[in-house]
This record gives sequence, C-alpha cells and structure tokens, in this order.
Amino acid sequence: MSSSRFIGSYLKAHWKQYVLGILTLLAVDYFNLQLPILTGTLTDSLDSGTLTLSGLHLLVIQLLSLGFGLALGRFFWRFFLFGASRQIEKEIRSSLFAHLETMSAEYYNRHKTGDLMAHFTNDLNAIRMALGPAVLTAFDASVFTIMVIIQMVFHISFSLTLLAVIPMSFLAAGVYWYGKEVKRRSRLRQEAYADLTDQVQESISGIRVIKSFVQEEAQAEQFSRAAKNAMDANLSVARLNAFIQPLMDFMIGISYLIALIYGGHLALRGTISVGQFITFNQYLGNLVWPMIAAGDSVNLFSQGNASIQRILGILQEEPDISDRPDVNPNAVLTGALTLNHLTFSYPGESHPAICDLSLSLPAGQTLAIVGRTGSGKTTLVNLLLHLFQVGDGMILFDGHDINRIPLHLLREHIAYVPQDHFLFSDTLYQNIAFGSDAPTKERIEHAAKLACVHDNIMELPQKYETVVGERGVTISGGQKQRSSIARALLKDAPILILDDSLSAVDTDTEEQILHNLKEERAGKTTIMIAHRISTVSHADCILVMDEGRAAEIGTHEQLIQQGGLYASLYEKQQLEKQLSLEV
Repeated sequence: MSSSRFIGSYLKAHWKQYVLGILTLLAVDYFNLQLPILTGTLTDSLDSGTLTLSGLHLLVIQLLSLGFGLALGRFFWRFFLFGASRQIEKEIRSSLFAHLETMSAEYYNRHKTGDLMAHFTNDLNAIRMALGPAVLTAFDASVFTIMVIIQMVFHISFSLTLLAVIPMSFLAAGVYWYGKEVKRRSRLRQEAYADLTDQVQESISGIRVIKSFVQEEAQAEQFSRAAKNAMDANLSVARLNAFIQPLMDFMIGISYLIALIYGGHLALRGTISVGQFITFNQYLGNLVWPMIAAGDSVNLFSQGNASIQRILGILQEEPDISDRPDVNPNAVLTGALTLNHLTFSYPGESHPAICDLSLSLPAGQTLAIVGRTGSGKTTLVNLLLHLFQVGDGMILFDGHDINRIPLHLLREHIAYVPQDHFLFSDTLYQNIAFGSDAPTKERIEHAAKLACVHDNIMELPQKYETVVGERGVTISGGQKQRSSIARALLKDAPILILDDSLSAVDTDTEEQILHNLKEERAGKTTIMIAHRISTVSHADCILVMDEGRAAEIGTHEQLIQQGGLYASLYEKQQLEKQLSLEV
C-alpha cells in the first residue's frame, strides 16, 4: 500500500468533517475579501465627501457582522479540520499499537524500544500536523490566493496586480526545492530523535546497573553524543527554514515596494481611486499569509509524508507467527504434550538450539526440565508458547499440531511465569489479577497464599493496594517472583509453565510452594524449568537437556540410578548443600 492510499483510507472515513471544515474556511476567506472592500468604500466616501451618518452606521454594522462571521467561521474550521486530524491520529495510534501486539518475539529483538516509542510520539504528531494545519495552509495558499488575485485584477488593476505578484511567483520554484530538501532532513531528524529516545529509555531502565558500575559519566557522554546528533538534525531543518523565510519576506517586500510606487502613480493619475489603492495594499497584505503558508504546508506535508512512510513500514511488516488458514478453532486442550523429533534453529544461526527432541507427556502430569545454562531449556518453553515457528508435526497438544491451534486459544490454555518476572507499575492487586477476567478478592488472595506471598503483601502499608514501581522494582526479587506465580495460578489454566520461577526463594518457601502446586494443580499439566534438583525431584517426568538435545529422560529415581548428567548435577548440589551447612 502506498502512503497516499494509506492516508486516503482515513481521509475517506472522515470526509464529512473535511468537507465541512473546507466549506467553513471558504466562507471565512470570502469574509476576509470583503473587509478591504469596505475599507476602500469608506475611504472613497470620505475623500469625495459623500459619507452620510446612515451610511457610516451601515458600514459599521457590516464590519461587525463580518467580524462575527469570521470569529464563528474560524471556530468551526478549527473544530472540523483539527478535530478530524486528532481523530485520525488516535485511530492510527490504536492501529499501530494493535499491530505491534501481533508481532512475534523476534521482531522486538530487531527493533529498539526507543525507536518504537518515537513512532507513537514524533511520527504521529507529524502526521496530525500534515492532516490538520497543513490542509488549512494548503487551502489558503491556493484557493484564497486565487480569490484575492481575482479581486485585484477585476476590481482594481490588472497591470498593478501583474507587477506586484511577479516577485511572489518566483517563490514557487524555491518552495518546490524546499519541499524535497525538508523531507530529506526531516527523515534524518526523526531517526536522530528515535536514537535519542532509545538512549534515554535504556539509561533510565538500567539506572541501577549504571550506578552500581559507576558508569554515570560514560552514560552522560553517550547521551551527550545522541543529544548532539539530534540537535544537529534539528538545526539542519532550522537552517533551511531560516533561509527560506527571509527569502519569502524579501520577495514580499519587493511586491509591497512595487505596489507603493506604481500603485501610488496610478492613484495620482486617477486611474484608480485612493480607496482602491488602500484596498489593493490590503489585498497584497492578505497574500503574505498564503505565501508563508505555502512554505509551511510543504514543510508539514513533507514531514508528515516521511512519518507516514515510517508508520506504514511497520504496519506492512507481517508477524513471523500468525494463525494459518487451516487452524482448528474448536481444538480442546487438556494438557497432553508430544514432542516429535523437535528441531529448531534461531534465525541466522547455523547450529540448532533444539535438536531431535522427542517425548510424550500425558495430561495432568508434571514435566521438569533441567540442564546446564544454554542447554535450550527456555528455548523449548518459547516453542511451546509458539513464540517461534516450528515445523509441522513437531509439537502436538492433545494430538493437535501447534501450527493448527489458534494462537489465542493456545495461550489462553497456558499460564506462564517467565524468567523475567515483569510487574506493571500498578497495584499488587491489579498485577496478580492481570490476565484473569474479573477475579474476586478471595480468589486473588487464595492465589497469593498458594504462591506464599500473601503474608508479605499484608505487611505492606497499603497491602494489596500497594503500587509497585516500574517493573516491580520497589519490592524484593522473591516477592516479585512469587507475585508472578500468583498471577499464573489465578489464571487456573490446563497447562502451567514455570521458567526457573523459584530461584529467588529459600528452600523452605520453595517446598511450601511446590506442595501447594501439587495439591492445587492435581490433574493438570505443569512444566517447570529449574536448576535445583530439589525443585524437580517430585516430577512425573524429568527431561535433562544438554546442548539442545535430550541427554536423559525419566523419574528422579531412574535418573539417579543411571549415574549420568542428572546424577552428577544432583551429587554436586548435595555437596554444595553439605558444605554450606558446615560453614
């Protein structure tokens, strides 16, 4: 889709507002044309001595009526034109956000957060300016200019109009060049702004790491470079404007000079009246705004077009993962899982992260996944959530190929606690309730008790109404981890996935949570990744991964007897535990 078709679809939806706005603007322009005529009539009447008191009263009434009409018209064209542009901005912002929600995890690995944020702020603002103020200025720069010139030609003097307008006509070529150049510089400015936004976002999000490593000065220098790039890009546009505006003023000044010299000559000869001379100069003054508006509209349209292309580039990017035409919307998932020679490689990687992995887990059982760091445990979980594309028939839930299960249906049946225990900057109540439809207070507290975080929450001054900081930084790591577990337990899904979700709790709390899980989720499937053998020893099936492969599969007792990697990890952890007790 081209940018014109893209924005045309929004203009078509709001055509009534634009038509009403332009018609109102046309009426305002017509009223503006009458003011110089009344001024000229008043001047000629005074000059000829024919002005009467009743005539003066009539002129005053006409002036007041025009003033009232101008005020009312200017209100309504702002209401219609600017209102429509604001509405379109809101609709594009909503469409952009909805589209980004459909994008897969790989998309966010390739795009910076600051760059995406810049689209929602700078780019959408530029689009709004192009669809609101730019439409206004373009209309005045074209239609109003024609209306004024017609009045000058047919009601005052053709020769005077021709001579006075010639200098302004030279601006057309300059405005054309200006539009192309400002578009290029605006694109560079948008990119510099995106880099600056990303720098600020990363620095603020990682401020604790920056402080702990005493890197404030280095980050300040890095930010200074990004700020300078943004400043240079903005100054580049400003220099262009600083060049074009004085040029326009110079040309307008020449037009005024011609009008004063030649128009004064015609008035002295009696070719035009004094009132017509005054009226002409007022009309010439009316042309100043359209000339300036021409440059502004080209500037705004160019910036808006650059932003539209950036937004359109995002909207036209297809998600890596989406529902296929042959999905089964009626698939019933109870938690049975089958991996059939599962093999997966990350994009651009030649070495597979998961290689020829096969297992079968009946519904209602607990699968534990252990292995060294980098063995592919989290990758496997991401594949079960269908965050990455896998081959047909490699992952089956209750006999249904994961590629033929609707994404919303699959993820509705899975409660997931990731390694990154993300909490929103909201109350603990809302964080636990996130993902569940209108849960009761009793259910929320029950989930918190199962996750062994209820007592900690009750010790807080505002209890469940305590607002945690961004990403939950105002509470401890263990509390954040257990709050994430409570959120997943509240969902009560057929499948629960815990990705190393008990690493920040002590062994006693861990045992209590595991006991609660065993009772609460009896008959439901649970998949957990863990590094501590004590966490997974109760599992019905333990998958030991090594370099993306299934090194061992069995129960705790079976794997201990095999004396393989699992037994080695178990012995090592038992030795570490014994040493810590002796110390």
